[in-house]
Amino acid sequence: MRNGDDLEGFDGEASSASMISAASSPYQPTTEPVSQRRGLGGLRCDLDYLRGTLGRLKLAEVLLALTAFICIETIMECSPCEGLYFFEFVSCSALVVTGALLLLFSLNLHTRIPQINWNLTDLVNTGLSTFFFFIASVVLAALNHKTGAEIAAVVFGFLAMAVYAVNTFLAIKKWRMSSRQQSSRQTSDYIRARTESREVVHRPEIQRLDA
Repeated sequence: MRNGDDLEGFDGEASSASMISAASSPYQPTTEPVSQRRGLGGLRCDLDYLRGTLGRLKLAEVLLALTAFICIETIMECSPCEGLYFFEFVSCSALVVTGALLLLFSLNLHTRIPQINWNLTDLVNTGLSTFFFFIASVVLAALNHKTGAEIAAVVFGFLAMAVYAVNTFLAIKKWRMSSRQQSSRQTSDYIRARTESREVVHRPEIQRLDA
């Protein structure tokens, strides 16, 4: 049997051998930090967008839709109430959808979901909001009881419709421009691919090397 000194010597030799093998191993431990998932980290407000025309229009739309919704919510009695309910639905829907788009665009969150055509999404939202704000404001103007809250709601409804109409016009121009750029990019890629394929056909030595 080994005594205590022999065991200590054996342990020392084992530890030395493990240190040597670790030093000679190609798989060394690293001190580099492990990359973390981005998630929602690194968010920053895009001030250039908020200072631009589209950003200012989005802010105005949110404020006007919110003001129109607050005005319509202060009305306690109505008869008939169909126009009031429809205006309430339109202003609330426009506020929620436009506010969500403003948040996505101002924080550049839309760039993390490239599968969605955001230019077309913005165009659809502004176009529908323009149409429904016009209808809701006309109906409320025809069926209101001349109270201050109803008149204010009608005024802010038409103002919101006007701002949405301007945004729709600009969104159409931006969507057309992006569509043309995408089409020209696809055409150039197709021409480049055709050119490369023709070069391979006219150079048989490349085919022999590939074979």
